[in-house]
Amino acid sequence: MQLKTTLYGLLAAFSAAPAMAQEALEVIGQPLPRGIGFQPAATELARDLQWLDGMLLVVITIITIFVTALMVYCIVRYNRRANPTPGTFTHNSPVEVAWTVIPIVVLVLIGAYSLPILFKQQEIPEADITIKVTGYQWYWGYEYVDHEFGFDSFMLGKDELEENGYAPEQYLLATDTAVVVPVGKTIVMNVTGADVIHAWTIPAFGVKQDAVPGRIAQLWFAAEKEGIYFGQCSELCGKDHAYMPITVKVVSEEAYQEWLTGAIEEYAGLPQPYKVAAAN
Repeated sequence: MQLKTTLYGLLAAFSAAPAMAQEALEVIGQPLPRGIGFQPAATELARDLQWLDGMLLVVITIITIFVTALMVYCIVRYNRRANPTPGTFTHNSPVEVAWTVIPIVVLVLIGAYSLPILFKQQEIPEADITIKVTGYQWYWGYEYVDHEFGFDSFMLGKDELEENGYAPEQYLLATDTAVVVPVGKTIVMNVTGADVIHAWTIPAFGVKQDAVPGRIAQLWFAAEKEGIYFGQCSELCGKDHAYMPITVKVVSEEAYQEWLTGAIEEYAGLPQPYKVAAAN
């Protein structure tokens, strides 16, 4: 019995290692001071959204330049000095047809590219891992439903950052307990709220989903690069809305299995048999 207890203790210590492995993980999804661009895209969804944004920027820029040039031309060509005798016509059929048809074509073009991207977000694939997310005033709760354990995640104070492996500039971003997922796996999040409407958002993943009390909404992502990603509640939910950040760690499959073994024991209170845990 004493030997078994010792083995459990050693296993628990070993399993806790992934929780401290953030020092070896690169911080990828993080807002930067004076940043004006997107965070690096870590999922297919994020790449699609960023491409769509760039395409729309090109379309809007062309329209803006055209309209501005047309206005300048009209001001120069038809001002009182250059055109003292104004025209008496009331309409121009070709022009009216053009300014009706061209916007329709532009909108159809935008819709042809944006709707498939929207549908890709909303069509939830089969999950490798399912996590239930609950927004509270003002923190997040997570349940790994496939393994029947859960935990709450609170923002770290300034004096807690260093001991948890985070830098000072990650204040208001880092949490005491992070969501841990394996790289390349399809993660489905079931999102809800316990009190008011919140929103679970990770910009680098290209996901944002309102957490509405009494309803279950879903989002999905498959992170392509190991690292630490930050997000925040994106729906005004009360006085501490700014203090409920999100931390997601994307790790290797081996590190995830090690973390999972320790998490089940810690949060579900189910010690793993040594030979079973070692096999994981």
